[in-house]
Amino acid sequence: MDIDNWQPLTIKEVSALFQDIPIIWGIAGGWALDLHIGRQTREHKDIDIIVFRQDQHEVYQYLSKDWILYKAYQGTLERWEEGEPLEHVNDIWVKKDEQSAWAFQLMFVDEVNEDWIYRRHPAIRRKSNDIFLMTTDHIRYLRPEIQLLYKGGSSVIREKDYLDWQMMLPHLTVEEKEWVVSGLKGQFPKGHRWLKIENINHKNKVFFL
Repeated sequence: MDIDNWQPLTIKEVSALFQDIPIIWGIAGGWALDLHIGRQTREHKDIDIIVFRQDQHEVYQYLSKDWILYKAYQGTLERWEEGEPLEHVNDIWVKKDEQSAWAFQLMFVDEVNEDWIYRRHPAIRRKSNDIFLMTTDHIRYLRPEIQLLYKGGSSVIREKDYLDWQMMLPHLTVEEKEWVVSGLKGQFPKGHRWLKIENINHKNKVFFL
């Protein structure tokens, strides 16, 4: 299976595909950051869509009529079968048929008592109805500070993640910067390579390595 064969849907195509699904969803990944600042800043190999884990049945029923869904887990890709509950799988790859390229990814996030939970450090939480923002075209996307926490908190931080971090800092409010810096410090109490002596001041600056 060629994991590098991607022809991702566009933002408009994703919006059209998901407009009738009766769940909360939003654009994630690098596209979410670009939606926040209102322009595309780099090439995107794929496109990620955030959904809550408790909505997985509705997602499967809606998509499986026209798409093939694969669960990505521990370095493998296997078909997601009807009726199979996914408790630990967080990433679903989707394509139109066996011969076609990958079109988009679903990313499951967890919720407890109406709070979104950051799996890598569960003490980090936020009200589930506060993890998304909306563009003027009514496209929902993951808040930039949360997306940056996912990027910076990964076990493998790619060059593009660091470039996204640098690119987004001037576009974040003081509160957004404080939140993501606090999250990285919580997950990495011994220090994170993106952060120096973290200092957010009235000039709206973050100092980082």
